[in-house]
Amino acid sequence: MTQTNKIARRLVLVTGPSGAGRSSAIRVLEDLGYEAIDNLPLRLIRPLLDNPLTDKPLALGIDTRNRDFSITAIMDAMGQIAAVDGLVPELLYLDCDTGVLLQRFSETRRRHPLAPDDRVEVGIQRELDLLGPLRARADVLIDTTALNVHQLRAEVEHWFSPGGHSQLAVSVQSFSYKRGLPRSVDMVFDCRFLKNPYWEPALRALNGQDPAVRDHIWTDPRAPLFAQRLQDMVLWLLPAYLDEGKSHLSVALGCTGGQHRSVALAETLAAALAEADWQVSIRHRELDRRKRDEAST
Repeated sequence: MTQTNKIARRLVLVTGPSGAGRSSAIRVLEDLGYEAIDNLPLRLIRPLLDNPLTDKPLALGIDTRNRDFSITAIMDAMGQIAAVDGLVPELLYLDCDTGVLLQRFSETRRRHPLAPDDRVEVGIQRELDLLGPLRARADVLIDTTALNVHQLRAEVEHWFSPGGHSQLAVSVQSFSYKRGLPRSVDMVFDCRFLKNPYWEPALRALNGQDPAVRDHIWTDPRAPLFAQRLQDMVLWLLPAYLDEGKSHLSVALGCTGGQHRSVALAETLAAALAEADWQVSIRHRELDRRKRDEAST
């Protein structure tokens, strides 16, 4: 993007399937100081940009229920936005597993906007097919399948708090290979070759945030070397991604159960990035899942 003397103004287009949390994300953006407009007809986006009433960042909700909704119209609107000097356009896509979307509609007893004869599952699939090209174009994709409203707020705040694009935001997370790869990550590293604390009875119930677990992993001579080389590589890559114009980077580390090795290595990497003054957040998918399960029992 051509640099100008104007202060860049962020414009976030928010979309995703019904029930994935789009309205909640827009409310969070409004709380962050964005001028938030939901379900604005696409034909009104250009007049809105040509006659701004405020210098606040913008958040525009895009829904399949919009009267003039079409992928072509949205792509045209995104092109118009990108051509406006001083704007930094971004597309935020709220994603969610089909089964969870179906459960959410069942619990709320809401009708799906694209569901014929109240067949919610058909409406969900139609909407996912319709939104597929936007999902592929998303600058930020947040999977809300396992997130509650507070975790969704934290994710949106992480990516879109005021401050613009002068700093690359890095997300580090741990996960279990048994539960599958996390979605929408840029780099994945396998920690399963390291010594596994699970086989130590005194450490099994602990996790990689515990110093005893980390110390045990570090008795494997490969662990500190792997951690150092991983840090060196990521720190070397971050300025290159920033120069390329990337504003967000996600790094995932996995092990068998997502409790020990990946957690310890993710904590170590996140601490090194923070010490190097990079904006970093950390999430432990399986630890969060276990906390939710324990809270519900």
